[in-house]
Amino acid sequence: MRCPFCLIAAHRAPAAIVYEDEEFIAFMDKNPVSEGHLLVAPKAHYETIMDMDPELVGRLFQLVARLCRAVWAAVKPDGLNVLQNNGLAAWQSIPHVHVHIIPRCHGDPIAVQWPARPADLAELEEVAKRIREAL
Repeated sequence: MRCPFCLIAAHRAPAAIVYEDEEFIAFMDKNPVSEGHLLVAPKAHYETIMDMDPELVGRLFQLVARLCRAVWAAVKPDGLNVLQNNGLAAWQSIPHVHVHIIPRCHGDPIAVQWPARPADLAELEEVAKRIREAL
């Protein structure tokens, strides 16, 4: 067992645990980008969200919503980011599914580059068709 999140879930590595049940564990990020930065993960090892049963993903995000309310009440931020990354290209640094809850304040130094660009409807329809076919 070399996965750091599996070690935390098994109580074989230290963490500031906020919540735990049979399926999930939530703990403070040891390298927080803001006060209250929390990670929520399944205890079982799944590398990406696509590896999880959809019902388990639903329960994960039900817990995330509950924990967002708790972080909001405890830290009193101006906003929250909820991030879930899959794969190195998407900034997933630990190959174990986890959701970041990141409290945000106006003027904080946290930045996400999002190079949005306009797309025409024909392009969007073509991609939508490929996604529908993959369902």
